[in-house]
Amino acid sequence: MAKNIEWQIKRFNTLSLQELYSLLSLRSHVFIVEQNCVYQDIDSKDEKALHLLGKFEGQIVAYARLFNAGDYFENASIGRVVIHPEYRDKKWGHQLMQQAIAGIESYFNTKQITISAQLYLKKFYETHDFVQTSEMYLEDDIPHIEMKRGN
Repeated sequence: MAKNIEWQIKRFNTLSLQELYSLLSLRSHVFIVEQNCVYQDIDSKDEKALHLLGKFEGQIVAYARLFNAGDYFENASIGRVVIHPEYRDKKWGHQLMQQAIAGIESYFNTKQITISAQLYLKKFYETHDFVQTSEMYLEDDIPHIEMKRGN
């Protein structure tokens, strides 16, 4: 029988050292190494964010940052959305977004969410009721679009 992913939302100061190391390692593995993109991942916003951790067999395999309105965008926002490459076949990205949206609604009491989405993921985010609200722009040399939900 397949085990399910365990979801937790934590504030920065409640992350264990192992969790912090693991989530930074996952972000680095995907956003810097896999996407061949040199950029400053540790951006001084982690302290403001809520951290959504998806753990499978004790390992962080899914992750996102959740921000209150005004901490990143005018609206609440979700960022650093990532699934470990070895687990992408499990389709946990949809669970991750459902958990992130529910976390925003629960912790920040709003349904208005803005994201900066990689362009190739537009259809994925549209399945979660996000709508494109900008032209394509480059962020760290990767095509992105702004998308909003709940407006």
